[in-house]
Amino acid sequence: MSDRFELFLTCPKGLEGLLIEEAVGLGLEEAREHTSAVRGMADMETAYRLCLWSRLANRVLLVLKRFPMKDAEDLYHGVLDVDWQDHMLADGTLAVEFSGHGSGIDNTHFGALKVKDAIVDKLRTPTGERPSIDKLNPDLRIHLRLDRGEAILSLDLSGHSLHQRGYRLQQGAAPLKENLAAAILIRSGWPRIAAEGGALADPMCGVGTFLVEAGMIAADMAPNLRRQQWGFTAWLGHVPALWKKLHEEASARAAAGLAKPPLWIRGYEADPRLIQPGRNNVERAGLSEWIKIYQGEVATFEPRPDQNQKGLVICNPPYGERLGDEASLLYLYQNLGERLRQACLNWEAAVFTGAPDLGKRMGIRSHKQYSFWNGALPCKLLLIKVLPDQFVTGERRTPEQRQAEREQAEYEQAPDVPQERQYNKNGNPIKPAPAPAPVVEQARLSEGGQMFANRLQKNLKLLSKWAKREGVDCYRVYDADMPEYSMAIDLYHDWVHVQEYVAPKSIDPEKASARLFDALAAIPQALNVDKSRVVIKRRERQSGTKQYERQSAQGKFTEVNEGGVKLLVNLTDYLDTGLFLDHRPMRLRIQKEAAGKRFLNLFCYTATASVHAAKGGARSTTSVDLSKTYLDWARRNLSLNGFSDKNRLEQGDVMAWLEASRDEYDLIFIDPPTFSNSKRMEGVFDVQRDHVQLLDLAMARLAPGGVLYFSNNFRKFQLEDNLGERYAVEEITAKTIDPDFARNGKIHRAWKIMAR
Repeated sequence: MSDRFELFLTCPKGLEGLLIEEAVGLGLEEAREHTSAVRGMADMETAYRLCLWSRLANRVLLVLKRFPMKDAEDLYHGVLDVDWQDHMLADGTLAVEFSGHGSGIDNTHFGALKVKDAIVDKLRTPTGERPSIDKLNPDLRIHLRLDRGEAILSLDLSGHSLHQRGYRLQQGAAPLKENLAAAILIRSGWPRIAAEGGALADPMCGVGTFLVEAGMIAADMAPNLRRQQWGFTAWLGHVPALWKKLHEEASARAAAGLAKPPLWIRGYEADPRLIQPGRNNVERAGLSEWIKIYQGEVATFEPRPDQNQKGLVICNPPYGERLGDEASLLYLYQNLGERLRQACLNWEAAVFTGAPDLGKRMGIRSHKQYSFWNGALPCKLLLIKVLPDQFVTGERRTPEQRQAEREQAEYEQAPDVPQERQYNKNGNPIKPAPAPAPVVEQARLSEGGQMFANRLQKNLKLLSKWAKREGVDCYRVYDADMPEYSMAIDLYHDWVHVQEYVAPKSIDPEKASARLFDALAAIPQALNVDKSRVVIKRRERQSGTKQYERQSAQGKFTEVNEGGVKLLVNLTDYLDTGLFLDHRPMRLRIQKEAAGKRFLNLFCYTATASVHAAKGGARSTTSVDLSKTYLDWARRNLSLNGFSDKNRLEQGDVMAWLEASRDEYDLIFIDPPTFSNSKRMEGVFDVQRDHVQLLDLAMARLAPGGVLYFSNNFRKFQLEDNLGERYAVEEITAKTIDPDFARNGKIHRAWKIMAR
């Protein structure tokens, strides 16, 4: 065989420029860049060196032959013409990979089969001995790439992909491949920083991929030093003595690197389940003395070991794939920006993200950006110098902080005389002022975000006085007041519940996303709540029971107060929270009228109206719903207020239950869904179609002199006219709308119905 070979080095899309620099540095000649690959010429020593030392390549392919190809027969004979006895034994094992199409080959499996047949036919012995297929660990892995009518037949020297270093046996939910992590570190300047003795911190380290790759770069460890199985191990062209020499050189360099004082490399991870897997990966890489992993949230991580240490903060924050991720991700990026500004001054930072718009929300300008691909996802690497002139923040000081600053200024400007003789202009002694309280940094809002914040603050100022007067600590503070910020925002004590109304298709998704992020950035500032207490959901047009379906499984309940009763809400697990805020006036009306009465609550949901009736002195309450989940919730609401003995909870289809019931009630409340098609009921309930039958059945259960309240939130609902001929019907919608829903008079409609 020739002393020089053509090599193809494959890599993830976007790494070609970095790979060609690395490959040339390792000895590749006549290097040229291709899509997801680099091509060049090299001797066997360079080929081995690339296998051992490339941090960026996926595979090192040694080209055996190029030939023109018009059809499958050309493919077969072109492969057959190779002297395969120089490469493998007749009883060896083989795997074939085929890429590309054309020249009559439209199926890669068929193409691989033709390549395999040619090799097997060439090596078959007179006794029938022939190579067999082993897709996992073959003696020889052959690759054929079809490119515009030319077949490029190669031997894969790597074996398994070179990104599989062998240390990462345990990984998190969305891991970066090791060679992509190495590329990000190189683009971030880590080799330079490490050579200068700098530190590295990853505040969202997962199972430690960045940390290990950084440690290997700093300690001069060949990334594939510990690999046992190679694509050339059983290849007949393999030169063991040359490989042994290169491997021993790499081992000596790693030993010398690890003998140096270790750099400060630290990882922090909020998920306790990933801490031990991360530490195991570090140990397998042989870097336990260099790398430490701790459990910690982004908002609290402290990266620098001392005031003089400088280095690189690098991380790959989550991108968000589920509805409702926007709020938590925005605040995660904001927290990251705050920690960089507060704890990493004069450091460098690198944030790898699939959501670059979120990167802009950190409050620090990136001085350079690079495009990468994480699989099929386009991503950006944001490089940041953590310097004050790069900060994009506003400052919010409390009155106490401003006063402390004024006192400190007075003290510093006073004449240099004994302390007891210092006075201000009013003749009062000046005392040494304490150090000013830390300034609370807030990300500067966009113009639109500031307008939105102003509206929220205005609404809060007006409504909070009313809520305090009425003893209400959960109410709506915003409901699409500004059309471009289409969402509903509710306060639940010290939590904020945000429901984003999905923008119509005519709205540019990028603009809608930007406005959402503007709003989410404004909410904590305008409402003076912690970011961790903002929950966002996306409200789309619902069908059937979709609005009642579980969206999460946190099972966390929050207690709120309304009209003297305590109620449990769940802000995370369902689209609705367990408490329809717009029905507050109806519930309070029921509380006032319930004394001594038998109360029936149909489609009771979490039975909040029943709790109010019990609070008002109802003789008994009966609550009917089809959902066991919500009836259990109802039971907890009743128990929370000390009500249990005289409060029945009935599971069943309301229509069927009414038909079977013979009891009488003095006060009935019905708030049905627009549609219901549960598996536990026969047919489908449609409030427009079925409301007459529903009301007739309910009125049959109403005692003489009793009152039935009926409401629903179907915007196109029309009450059947002939109901007024049989019953005394009065629409009371306007009386059941509180100030927090005054802007949305169509939030529901309500009627008072009595027997004539």
